[in-house]
Amino acid sequence: MTRPTTRPTAASAALFERARAVTPGGVNSPVRAFNAVGGTPRFIRSAAGAWLTDVDGNEYVDLICSWGPMLLGHAHPEVQARVAEAVARGTSYGAPTEPEVELAEEIAARAPVERVRFVSSGTEATMSAIRLARGFTGRDVVVKFAGCYHGHVDSLLASAGSGLATFAVPGTPGVPTSSTELTVVLPYNDRAAVEKVFAEHPGRIACLITEAAPGNMGVVPPEPGFNEFLAATCRANGALFVSDEVMTGFRASRFGQWGLDGALEGWRPDLVTFGKVMGGGFPAAAFGGRADVMSRLAPEGPVYQAGTLSGNPIATTAGLTTLRLATDEVYAHIGAAAETIRTAAADALTAAGVAHVVQSTGTMFSVFLTDVAAVRDFDDASTTSAPAYAAFFHEMLERGVYLPPSAYEAWFLSAAHDDRAVSTVLDALPHAARAAASALESSQ
Repeated sequence: MTRPTTRPTAASAALFERARAVTPGGVNSPVRAFNAVGGTPRFIRSAAGAWLTDVDGNEYVDLICSWGPMLLGHAHPEVQARVAEAVARGTSYGAPTEPEVELAEEIAARAPVERVRFVSSGTEATMSAIRLARGFTGRDVVVKFAGCYHGHVDSLLASAGSGLATFAVPGTPGVPTSSTELTVVLPYNDRAAVEKVFAEHPGRIACLITEAAPGNMGVVPPEPGFNEFLAATCRANGALFVSDEVMTGFRASRFGQWGLDGALEGWRPDLVTFGKVMGGGFPAAAFGGRADVMSRLAPEGPVYQAGTLSGNPIATTAGLTTLRLATDEVYAHIGAAAETIRTAAADALTAAGVAHVVQSTGTMFSVFLTDVAAVRDFDDASTTSAPAYAAFFHEMLERGVYLPPSAYEAWFLSAAHDDRAVSTVLDALPHAARAAASALESSQ
């Protein structure tokens, strides 16, 4: 179909107005409001394969994929069929089911964990992992990195990325100082800072938590050997190493980010958090790890954690089906499509004279509109030009490509991104790059 460069959005605008009357900001997760890029958020009516359709009937190539989960593309027929069968049997029992056992087995076969506990969100997963680490070690201090987002857990919102970065929230109103005073925040990829904090807090650090490869300040890969260093430092100091793979798990590669470093370097984290892909598009998450650590959870141990809808049979069926269909061929296809778009984005920005850095880990990547040589931490990520990105975003949107409405997010593709979808993106990129160049000129 021919895609117009002027797109009607009256129905989205009307829904947004209604939503703002009954929902804070008109959305149920802040970045969706388009505040960082301006304009009217698109209300989506349906999705299929690599495409979104909004309530005005406009089609967009989806480079968000529900912020990662839709690895196979939207409305995958086999996932939908298995989910329909599960729904026909009932939607929630509050009792154990076979799909949750099978999904736990599938996760343990692909990730460096021995035992798994299901929850309903990534925030729950990281919150529970932190509680378990404290309960296992008998220590209180938690170490994290600036720009790494681990959900909206009070103690982990200190210097978080993602929405906080997008909205330039300087602190975390509603979170008392007492909730964050036991959280130490370090610059990412800084080994000296890690060594110093362990020296300054001997015997007090329960765990160090990090995104396995940060994607919530844009994609900022760990420098070679950095995760291995973190694992070894924690082990030497009696702390647990918690690898947050809510975003990267089964997305960066078949085995997550760990498959790109730990599996090759020969180390394993003590605890891992999962979400997104493992839920197949449903609200589901998990945390897992060493059997001796996980056995401290109730009902086996004294560390309490529970959830009424944890291990929901619909969500676990969707996740199990997704992982079983996520073959090596699927990852190869996504990786090739991502490489094509990464290269084209860099070429278009170079041709337009826009300083930029394109960074990736596995199938995930980000485009930073900045003149730094490389983005290795949150300070570097913060140099990206918000006005230039907003112009880039809207030009892509007008040409039928839906990017993350924030400069601090990863771009995601799926197995359904075929030649037509990729060509639509490639056709739009030179126009978007010129729009970014114009925005930079205007802001000088």
